[in-house]
Formats: sequence, C-alpha cells, structure tokens
Amino acid sequence: MADLRDLGLSEYESRAYRALLDAGPATAKELSEASGVPMGRVYDVLNSLERHRLARSQAASRPKKYLAVEPDAALDRLLEEKQRELDEQAEQYEAVVEELSTELEAGDPPDEQFWTAALGPEETADLLLERLSAADDRVVMIAAAPASGLDIGAIGEAVTEELEAALERGVDVSLLLSEEVPAQLPESVGERYFDRMADHPNFAVRTAPGLRGTFTLVDDAEVCMEVPSPVDPDESFAMIDLKDPEFAGDVRRTFRERWQEASPLSL
Repeated sequence: MADLRDLGLSEYESRAYRALLDAGPATAKELSEASGVPMGRVYDVLNSLERHRLARSQAASRPKKYLAVEPDAALDRLLEEKQRELDEQAEQYEAVVEELSTELEAGDPPDEQFWTAALGPEETADLLLERLSAADDRVVMIAAAPASGLDIGAIGEAVTEELEAALERGVDVSLLLSEEVPAQLPESVGERYFDRMADHPNFAVRTAPGLRGTFTLVDDAEVCMEVPSPVDPDESFAMIDLKDPEFAGDVRRTFRERWQEASPLSL
C-alpha cells in the first residue's frame, strides 16, 4: 500500500500532514494531540513540512497556526523533489563510472582456451551485446538466416547501437550477411545504417549466398557462436563465447575467404 513515506517523509511527518488535512488550521499543541507526534518533536516536524512546502503557517496568530497544502500540490512537490534527488544520484553514479572506466582495465586475453555459454534468447542477446561492448580493435560478424543475432525481433536495434558505439571507439567493424538478412531487419536499423554508419571509414557490409551459421569474432581472440533452438530454428537457444586464439584464427581465415567472394550491401 502506498504511503507518504515512500515519497521521502518520515513517520512523524506523514502523520502530522495527514492530521493537518483533517484538522484544518491547528496549533502545534493541537496537531500533537491529533497526530500523536510528541510535543517535543512537533515543532521540528512542522518546520520540515514547511521546508518541503507541504504546510503553511500563520505567523501573525498567537499561538502560531499551521495549515496543510492541498494534496495534489503537495504530492507534485514531493514527486519533483524525489526526481531531483534521483537525477543527482544518477549524475553521481555516472561520474563514478567514468572515473572507474579509466582506472579499471582488463588483462590480456588468455592463451589457454576458455568458454562460457548463455541459454535462452534474452541471455544470448545480453552476452552478445556485452562482448561487442568489450571490443577494442576489430569486430567481424557473420549473420546467416534464419537464426541470427541480427534477427528481426529483440536485438536488431541493440546490436546496431553497440556497433555504432564500437565505431566511435575506433573499432573496425565488418559484417557479412546472408542475402536474406537485410530484408528481415527492422526499418529503424536500415535508417541508422544509412544515416550514421554507411559512410564510416571503419565500417563495411557485404552479402553472400549460402552462408551457414552465425558468429561474431571479437579482437581476433574470441568467438561468439549462436546455437539455434532444436525446436524452432528461427529462435536462439544458446550463445557460446569461446576464447581460443587458435580457433579464432581459423574463423578469421574462413571469414576472409567468404568476404572476398561477397558483394557490397545494396538496399
């Protein structure tokens, strides 16, 4: 159940405001009796309500009287204050992340083989986006239909955003797509491609017939391989991320061969 405390008021402040609404103009003593706020605390509580602009006082009266601000206005003011606090916290967190991003660095890729896997469409997408965001030098993607990390559904736009961010970091990006894939992409992906990526010097897209499998090669050191669902080949079942320089080298050579045979993308 919602409570004024959810918007930042203390228990005493919440009780005092509600009592003021019911009682109308009231002295501190009257409010203490109506709300159950101890007399020793009631003035601090009333001063706080005035700071929050939830109550007004009539200083000319003796003793001083207080009146609650109308609920709609009071709730709007509490919401504005909470949103301002959240914005300030977000700025603080962003500053911390920016500082830590320059301080924390990943070590060199391991020489020995290491692999991990994610199961299900959402986890598969998260793993792929994570590895794209970690690229420093080069991203190579082969997307074959029908099962594709660039499929028309959940992650087409998200992948495009990560590739654009990689380009901004100076990463070379090469996409080799099955001839069927461009027609399956959301219109927004095509718009982003033409407006912001197509002319980038580090970006290239080609299409080729007969591609099989979908994988992403990151920094010539690790390979993300999509495993289609055995029940529905149009859906991703798992993503395997394999860090193995020797296997990555084989993938790179295979990609180069297919790349030479492919045609530049034309939409």
